[in-house]
Amino acid sequence: MPKFEPVLSRNWNDPEILSVKRYESKGGYAASRKALTTMSPDQVVDLVKASELRGRGGAGFPTGLKWSFLPKDRKETFMCVNGDESEPATFNNRYLVEKDPHQFIEGILIGCFATRASTAYVYLRFEYIKAIKILEQAIAEARAAGHLGKNIYGSGFDLEIWCHRGAGAYICGEETGLIESLEGKRGWPRIKPPFPAIEGAFRKPTVVNNIETLACVPHIVERGADWFKSMGTPKSYGPKLYTISGQVNKQVCVELPLGVTTNQLIEEHGGGVWKGRKAKAAIPGGISMGLLTKDEFDVPLDFEEIRKTGCLGLGTAAVTVLDETTRIIDYLYNTSRFFAHESCGQCTPCREGTGWLYKTIKRIRDGGGRIEDLDLMNHLANNMGITPGTTICGLADGAAWPIKNAIAKYRPELEQFIRENVNPAARIAPVQEAISAGRSPLPSNTSMFVPGIGIAKSATS
Repeated sequence: MPKFEPVLSRNWNDPEILSVKRYESKGGYAASRKALTTMSPDQVVDLVKASELRGRGGAGFPTGLKWSFLPKDRKETFMCVNGDESEPATFNNRYLVEKDPHQFIEGILIGCFATRASTAYVYLRFEYIKAIKILEQAIAEARAAGHLGKNIYGSGFDLEIWCHRGAGAYICGEETGLIESLEGKRGWPRIKPPFPAIEGAFRKPTVVNNIETLACVPHIVERGADWFKSMGTPKSYGPKLYTISGQVNKQVCVELPLGVTTNQLIEEHGGGVWKGRKAKAAIPGGISMGLLTKDEFDVPLDFEEIRKTGCLGLGTAAVTVLDETTRIIDYLYNTSRFFAHESCGQCTPCREGTGWLYKTIKRIRDGGGRIEDLDLMNHLANNMGITPGTTICGLADGAAWPIKNAIAKYRPELEQFIRENVNPAARIAPVQEAISAGRSPLPSNTSMFVPGIGIAKSATS
């Protein structure tokens, strides 16, 4: 790879960078001062649009375009910063907050100026206790130094930033679920429209951005859109923080241009696959994205090329490596169990579908599988979230896609597992066994509704 100059992580090895004075001494807050004193909000929006910065939280939506969706005649605007970071194996946002909080705060300041938001709420994952302490201290220092508060830099712009700890739920990473939780309610995603840009936090126009997305903004203001687009691949520009974990020798967070490959991450930064083994597969960006086979490890990890592999997208760029000893059924078991637990239960396809996928995969893993279960799970996954409009948010998509992806890529292995692992006791549940034998599945003198049968009564009633 050509030599790459770190951008987002350039200060990570400086133990004093948590101090506002140290950050200022290294050029910090120069970009925010430039934006607030020499540019208009619309000019900042246009600059970010020109850079083609795409959201780093998972969806990859163009940031400047999102900012432009806010109503022109709005009276009050809020910014919500998504630091929930609950996608398994993802920890790049935590590094950004813990190792260089003022870079992040400067990104919030510029983003709020561009969107005319006078209040920003940073929604941090509940478990990030160290990060929130560091961030609150940095906010206090930034306020004391004049980078937050009233009439910042004499520009007439006011901004306050408040930290909010998350609710310990994966679903709060969805932007409207985050807003509901921020308001003190259950973190249930909202039906859209209206979108947050029209009616978000406290029913006011709201922009929701990821931590890493905002951390890119000061560098774009400082160096320009062309500089930002000099890195990465077409339609996927700029630097990206990749996390590498799983069965590798070094589990790290590394900054590289968008478009590096899985092989490069494993060999050059992850120290190779552990215990001298070979890689079998890799998750490219959180478990909801699906799997890359070993033959797909040279596909660029950007927003466009990765979709050609049958993965849902780049996601959070949290690469998790599976070695040759890992069984795909175990990957599916852990994945389905996670989504069944984290579904908020608001939408029937997700609430029921995640549970049935988990139960089916558990039965297969326990030795009670049937070849037709693979087609049944495919059918169920298609009805959960792959068809647009069946659920309010994307959790059902994220739960269904790994199932479809793994069956498509590793069906021979799954079929072989089913044939070679047979446990008759796990194959038929007691209720199914009783119904198939013509007996009542119920205790005496009871009745219940059984799907496909109707009212089932006990044999003695």
